[in-house]
Amino acid sequence: MEVKIKENEVVNDLLGYEGLKIIQEPGRFNFSLDSTLLAHFVKINNHSKKIADFCTGNAPIPLMLTLRTTSEISGIELQFDSADQATRSVLLNNLSSQITILNENLINIHESIGTEIFDVITCNPPFFKVGPNSNLNKNDALTMARHEVTVTLEDIVKEAAILLKPGGNFAMVHRPDRFLEIIETLQKYKLTPKRVRFVYPRIDKEANGVLIEATLHGKIGGMRLEAPLIIYEESTPNYTKEILEMFNLKKKFD
Repeated sequence: MEVKIKENEVVNDLLGYEGLKIIQEPGRFNFSLDSTLLAHFVKINNHSKKIADFCTGNAPIPLMLTLRTTSEISGIELQFDSADQATRSVLLNNLSSQITILNENLINIHESIGTEIFDVITCNPPFFKVGPNSNLNKNDALTMARHEVTVTLEDIVKEAAILLKPGGNFAMVHRPDRFLEIIETLQKYKLTPKRVRFVYPRIDKEANGVLIEATLHGKIGGMRLEAPLIIYEESTPNYTKEILEMFNLKKKFD
């Protein structure tokens, strides 16, 4: 099946992932390193039969996860243009038998798809709160991807708790300045933080990202604070060995 590429779009390699392609549009919110870090961080095992990715955008995380699992993956995206790019990216990679894209509002999506159905949920959400003095265009695609104009942290965590099976895992990438709020929100919805890893641009800089994984109705305690993840080698523009290895992630289920 031929996949249509629109005049304003480009087809990019999805980093070093064995020839995976992704359809993107310059000027829109395209996939970032955060998606790569999360796709690598989340725990996937033989019990992870059904996976969902919230705020999936043009589906970088579902595409990357196909290199780690043969399980069914659902990407949920509100913006039509992003969901359309995601759907066509899935077709372009001949992955429609594994990945399904839902162009729906995440809030209360359980009312249409059911409850307690996923073993794993991932999310690279909008990072920034919107206050009374925020001067934002709520219809702007970039604004919706970066700011909580259509979905908040609490909306995301609440829906994850409804859609996860008991014992299922929720993994998210976010900003360190919201770490305490994230922990409190997870606990409010019975998601017990189990793994945390802070991300640093360089070894001598402060953290600018955090990866968190929590288990629904997990036993209290036992949270692991993993080794720092450093993006760039000291005083150079080069990625560290660990990051380069993520870019060339091999299939782990062969």
